[in-house]
Amino acid sequence: MRFALITKDKPGHIEVRKANRDAHLAYIAEMGVVEMAGPFVDPDGMMSGSLIIMDVADRAAAQAWADNDPYAKAGLFEKVRLEQWNKVVG
Repeated sequence: MRFALITKDKPGHIEVRKANRDAHLAYIAEMGVVEMAGPFVDPDGMMSGSLIIMDVADRAAAQAWADNDPYAKAGLFEKVRLEQWNKVVG
């Protein structure tokens, strides 16, 4: 079951993102459920949020993944959406 994790960073938290980026990327690699991911960028080209597509057993597993992401644990996000997603193209 695929889920999209869509986040928006808190204003002024780019240093929090940078400080936790390696741990976030390691978590993605370690867990093995992320099919694609990347940051949103603001008009100045700075990272400002994330889009993560994961394939997990159910919503509870997706929520657990999101809750344990190092970015979430560091308090990076202002807003978080978790939506079930169906792949049609790609």
